[in-house]
Amino acid sequence: MIAIPPALVYFAGAMLLPFVPARLRFPAVVSTTVAGFAVTAGLASGTTGWVLPFLPGASLTLLSVDSLSYVVGFIFAAISILTVIYARELSGPVQQAAILVQVGSAMGMVFAGDFLSVFIFWEILALSSLVLIWQGGAEAKGPGLRYALLHIFGGACLLAGIACQYAETGSLAVGLAEPGITTLLFVIGVGVNAAVIPFHAWLPDAYPRSTVVGSVVLCIFTTKAAIYLLARTLPGLELVMYLGAVMVVYGIVFAILQDDMRTLLSYHIVSQVGYMVAAIGIGTELAINGGIAHLFNHILYKALLFMVAGVIIYRTGRHRLSELGGLWRSMPLTFGCCLIASAAIAGVPGFNGYVSKEMIVGAAAESGFFMLETLLLIGSIGTFLSFVKFNYYAFLKEREPPPASDPPILMQVAMVAAASACIVLGVFPGLLFALLPYPVTHDVFSISHILELLVTFSGLILLLWVARNISRPITYIPPDVMDGYRAGGRGITRFATVTLPSAAGFLGDGISRIVRTAGWASENPVLALEIGARDVLSRAMAVLGDESRSGDQKEVLMALKDRYPSPRPGGAGAGFGMFLVAMVLFAYFLSDVLL
Repeated sequence: MIAIPPALVYFAGAMLLPFVPARLRFPAVVSTTVAGFAVTAGLASGTTGWVLPFLPGASLTLLSVDSLSYVVGFIFAAISILTVIYARELSGPVQQAAILVQVGSAMGMVFAGDFLSVFIFWEILALSSLVLIWQGGAEAKGPGLRYALLHIFGGACLLAGIACQYAETGSLAVGLAEPGITTLLFVIGVGVNAAVIPFHAWLPDAYPRSTVVGSVVLCIFTTKAAIYLLARTLPGLELVMYLGAVMVVYGIVFAILQDDMRTLLSYHIVSQVGYMVAAIGIGTELAINGGIAHLFNHILYKALLFMVAGVIIYRTGRHRLSELGGLWRSMPLTFGCCLIASAAIAGVPGFNGYVSKEMIVGAAAESGFFMLETLLLIGSIGTFLSFVKFNYYAFLKEREPPPASDPPILMQVAMVAAASACIVLGVFPGLLFALLPYPVTHDVFSISHILELLVTFSGLILLLWVARNISRPITYIPPDVMDGYRAGGRGITRFATVTLPSAAGFLGDGISRIVRTAGWASENPVLALEIGARDVLSRAMAVLGDESRSGDQKEVLMALKDRYPSPRPGGAGAGFGMFLVAMVLFAYFLSDVLL
């Protein structure tokens, strides 16, 4: 059987979709994702093929399979099925095609064997993301443009890094980045899509403005494809580890402060991706396994959380937690799925998020990075607090709830399937371990660590119960990096549209005045010089308080101006002026010759 690049299945489905009758469009989209999953699941590690000529001395390798690409491709293909099922009620042909292109480009990047193919699929992924963002309507235009600008910057850095890699190695095969400037360019280029601080600003700016379906799709592929590339090119780089640690804490702080549900979830993407980035920076086999396992698990529970937020917005028309409350009675299935996803993302034992977080924390401890271990544990506590807030204000707070109910059956199917996977992989992690790049020997269910987490979470619950009556709503959110980007953009725009035209006008007026004055003075240079001198003298005497002599000078000045350019009686006339000009030019040329 000939192995097919999975990306081709999704691209073919997207290209054929406009020709499919409307009543058959949803079955066609689902069939495409199922076929893509079947093709992906049937790939064998070590498979290489589909090498296409591209440039002299360079070819595109569309299929290169190993254990790392297989596990990432597997979860991309699996979640795409749930995504299109969830999207049945809320997506039109444009979004459906964009979803297929999004999945196809992510799969193409994962299974690409050369950096040129990676870059091509990287850009297609960005374009499909932009379409999904702009489907959100007028308010999504600005965030989409800001996303595009940041991605152009990141793409340029990535392409420059690829060029440097080729210059140093003579090969475009996907592999470890060369040290030096190449590594720095890869850190920046990949870091933009991975939402590394301070390049993360596009994510909480754009994701909440997309459609309900668009935000579910976007939370899956863009940052995770970047994590895959980071694992390919920069494992074991300590700079990456520190960047991940910053992401964990930074994302948590801003997430806790949010009122908009999807903005809160977007900042949690930054924080949770920080765990993956930190794991790749540690670079040990346990850490890489933990980072990829967290990628796998994060896709399931984060997609589920965005599905929950989307259902709430779809059913109530509200997106702020302060506008919600009491929904657990009218939306019990949605509430149950939210509790499962919240427990998974917080790392509660028995759910999939616990398994991968424990592997990453264990890798940090095993490598002696105790400060990193502490920050990762703080991240888990902050995540727990965030989702206590999310569930309380959305579902449990006692108030008259807006009219709502659980979503249509297909949306329920997608949500229940994702929630079930969070539980199954939490209870039976060996199912995931079998897919990871390295053999797993770490005991994630050590009694000491489970007890440590249970005691921590129990203490937090008790603290929340004690403090429940003294809590106050958050009324201030500190500015994020995007606010700085916006301010800088406004400054550049004002400089280009106001300051530069004003300076150009001032300069043009000055030059025109000089030209007019020079033309006027050329008619009688001697008299013009005298007029200028008397004008200066008159002003100086006025400043010194000698009004009498200043007045005399003004009278003479007015008389000279009235007669200008006629020669002053007894003066030398225009001929003398020409003589002076000739002497000045003669002196200039003489000095040039002598010197």
